[in-house]
Amino acid sequence: MKIGVLTHPKIPVSETLGAEISEWLRERNVDVCVGSSWDVEKISEQLETLDILIALGGDGTLLRIARLSATYSLPILGLNLGRLGFLAEISPENWRAALKRVLDQDYWVEDRLMLRVETRRNGKPVGESIDGLNEVVVSRGGIARVVRVTTEVNESYLTTYVADGVIVSTPTGSTAYALAAGGPILAPELRNLVLLPIAPHLSMARPLVTPPSAVISLRVRTDHRAILTVDGQFYVDLEDGDRIIVAASPNVASFIRLGPRDYFYNSLMERLQWTI
Repeated sequence: MKIGVLTHPKIPVSETLGAEISEWLRERNVDVCVGSSWDVEKISEQLETLDILIALGGDGTLLRIARLSATYSLPILGLNLGRLGFLAEISPENWRAALKRVLDQDYWVEDRLMLRVETRRNGKPVGESIDGLNEVVVSRGGIARVVRVTTEVNESYLTTYVADGVIVSTPTGSTAYALAAGGPILAPELRNLVLLPIAPHLSMARPLVTPPSAVISLRVRTDHRAILTVDGQFYVDLEDGDRIIVAASPNVASFIRLGPRDYFYNSLMERLQWTI
């Protein structure tokens, strides 16, 4: 077995803990590859040789690694060093027990829907398509003025949003930006897409849940700066008339799970501190 251990360069305890984990694994005759979750090019050269990835960091780290590993159907075990840790499975206090179960193959793998987004300008692609695990957001830039987003689902006109922006979210992203914007919470095993506006003004305000086969087209109408962001980590400057096409990606993000298969509901209440 070969395991990759990816640390976060901006969290000092991450590299210390990563070194401890790597040593523990090597003592058990596991081939270990250590790297930084921010060094994308170097990591990508190793991915196809690995069986499992261990990522140390917060949800942002796991979003970054998920985009990277999905092409190789490589399962991720997240160790939470962030604030909420919706995607992470283990904590710094219990990593030894957790890794023992992983080596004993006492776990299951959860696959999560991802999005693929393409930007077109004058009918031609702008850059390469991008995969995201949480959401795709089309929004205004730095000026506090609305954008108009003409929206189609499966080439059928839906509405023109007049808003701060529009979100297309996965079930994973339904507990992130989409939740803050008033969207529904979807269980992670679902394959639906959620479409909802951000602070709509005199336009359709309700979220729309679509099947995974839906292709959503967002055409930007604006006379000032607008941007496209994916998982809050990639952004593209948009121009008036640009068209953003969002659909389910052929790739899925895979996470190693040690708890029961219905873990999500207890985790949701605990992470959001809604328990009384």
